[in-house]
Amino acid sequence: MNQDVLLETHLPGLELHARGKVRDIYRLGDNLLIVATDRISAFDYILGSGIPRKGEILTQLSLFWLEFLRDVVPTHLITAEVDDYPDPLPAYRDQLERRSMLVRRARMLEVECVARGYLSGSGWKDYKTTGAICGIPLPPGLEESAELPEPIFTPATKAQSGHDINISFEEAAALVGREVAERVRDLTLEIYRRAATYARQRGIIIAD
Repeated sequence: MNQDVLLETHLPGLELHARGKVRDIYRLGDNLLIVATDRISAFDYILGSGIPRKGEILTQLSLFWLEFLRDVVPTHLITAEVDDYPDPLPAYRDQLERRSMLVRRARMLEVECVARGYLSGSGWKDYKTTGAICGIPLPPGLEESAELPEPIFTPATKAQSGHDINISFEEAAALVGREVAERVRDLTLEIYRRAATYARQRGIIIAD
């Protein structure tokens, strides 16, 4: 195994639950082990090469925000300390250190919850075509990456492979129920506002 770039984990004796665009997920009874590899996913496609230690950075960023936002919403995190993992996981430390999390299994919501504060990515593409994002009309004449008047909730389908597809709030409500859709919309926007404010104070823009 290339020690500089980890494109795929190999943990003999463990059940591989899923291999996503970037993360490998193993089933451990009622829990899951999530390992962020160094695979590159751009515009929902997996590229052939990797970035050394990318998975470590992704995991450490996730751990920071899970801790920062723990008073907003409960999380699935149990621990990210390899020494606290059940056997035989510590034996695979070289593949798990700083890039993995032991989490509780949860039912996946059928929509991806996205908050946008800036007009970029797929949102910019939709705006150029329709003047709106996910059915939300926006002021005319905005330029790419312009800051939006206020953050908006733009759900998407959660594709197992290929492209996620932006959908309207009403379509999201039809998938998960209006009460759940309203709850996750409010949480998503609160999470974005808190994170964006924290980052802005440090010279960083979180676009979405």
